Amino acid sequence: MKNLYDVMQLLKRYGTVIYTADYTADLGLMEEEIKELYRLQFITAKEFSTALLILRHQRSEYDKK
Repeated sequence: MKNLYDVMQLLKRYGTVIYTADYTADLGLMEEEIKELYRLQFITAKEFSTALLILRHQRSEYDKK
């Protein structure tokens, strides 16, 4: 996993597609879904930490604008 697209594909693999037309809300919802997938042990700790890092990086980059 290297970018936001990869995180979205991971979520899509488990039937989750997030689009609300509000970019920051989308990132927040994706983060919640990633946490839930990890809690239910559908994804590994490495996938979890990488996905959270990517989402938080995207949010910080968007907030700088």
